[in-house]
Amino acid sequence: MTIPSRVTDTSMKSRMLGDLNRAMARGQKLQEQISSGKQLSRPSDSPTGTVSSLQLRGEMRATQQYARNADDGLGWLGTIQDKLGAASGQIIRVRDLTLQGLSSANNDSARAALAVEIENIRDSLVSEANAKYMGRPVFGGTTPGGVAFEAANADDVANGRAVAVGDIVYRGNEGTTSRTVGANAKVRIEANGKEAFGDGDTQLFKVLDDISKALRGNNDADLDEALGNLDTAHDLLKSTLSDVGARYNRITQMKQSADDHLLSVTSQLSDIEDVDLPKAIMELQIQQTSYQAALAASAKVIQPSLIDFLR
Repeated sequence: MTIPSRVTDTSMKSRMLGDLNRAMARGQKLQEQISSGKQLSRPSDSPTGTVSSLQLRGEMRATQQYARNADDGLGWLGTIQDKLGAASGQIIRVRDLTLQGLSSANNDSARAALAVEIENIRDSLVSEANAKYMGRPVFGGTTPGGVAFEAANADDVANGRAVAVGDIVYRGNEGTTSRTVGANAKVRIEANGKEAFGDGDTQLFKVLDDISKALRGNNDADLDEALGNLDTAHDLLKSTLSDVGARYNRITQMKQSADDHLLSVTSQLSDIEDVDLPKAIMELQIQQTSYQAALAASAKVIQPSLIDFLR
């Protein structure tokens, strides 16, 4: 035999107030989601969603840093490409002038004019070799100095770094600089001066000095030798330019991959965090209708008692 539970006005009021409060809380939560545009405002809203959101945000920050590193690397390598490309064109001009000099035998004035132009090209190439990006010489390795190449002084001659004052000497080093552009992906972003412009007898600037001196001295044998060294220096520069171009292309591909991955992660994060506005608005309207119906039902069920009238 089931004993019926006793229902009193107090218990009915307590239950109805509890139901109404819960309905109001659901409505308030929907209003918060609509106003903020987010369905996750605290971890308790969705513990698993919160974990996924934190993981995706960490991945997003890492991908954004990869993209920034790639932009920096492209800036470095792009500057190097431009300078080496311009230098290659000037070397071709020097070769043409050298061949003209070999064809101008016993014409001192013509050879002197060619020597002047080559000396000007040398000065221009030194300027190109001292190009900077973000305040650092791109051909200086990891040097803290402001230039990669400069004219030798008396100390350089005394220490054997140069033959004569005014020779162009390398002030940089052979340290490397890399940027991380992806997971376990590092790419070198510089090219030191020795790699690009040579060293010793085949250093580009020394070769240009040798050509100028041979033209002024009307020495065809030295001019032939200098021409061979010029070809060697040019081959080295072109090889470095090719390597820099390959690294530039790799960073470009890694940046595109990072951008694509960032879009994917952003979409996944939006699916977890962002609220579906049409759905939330419709649920809010349904909740408001249910709340109004609950208020009306409560008014009908809980009728005024004699004590209410006596008050």
